[in-house]
Amino acid sequence: MSYNAKNYTEQGGEKTVIGGTLEIKSGAVVTGLPTAANQVASTAATVGDLVTDFNALLTKLKAAGLMISD
Repeated sequence: MSYNAKNYTEQGGEKTVIGGTLEIKSGAVVTGLPTAANQVASTAATVGDLVTDFNALLTKLKAAGLMISD
C-alpha cells in the first residue's frame, strides 16, 4: 500500500506544495507576500472622479504584483 501526501516539501526544500486547505489561525503571521500601496477611500462626486480613483487602485495592485499588468 502506498500513500500520496497532498502537502509536501520537495527535495532540497526549495518548493512546498499545498494540495489541501491552508488554514492560517488567528494571531499567525505570514511574511514575504506582496502588499499594495494604500488607496484612500473615494470621495468622488462624479463618475469621472470615481474612474480616476478606481484606476489608481488598479495601478497600485499591478505595481505590487497582485494583478497581472496589461
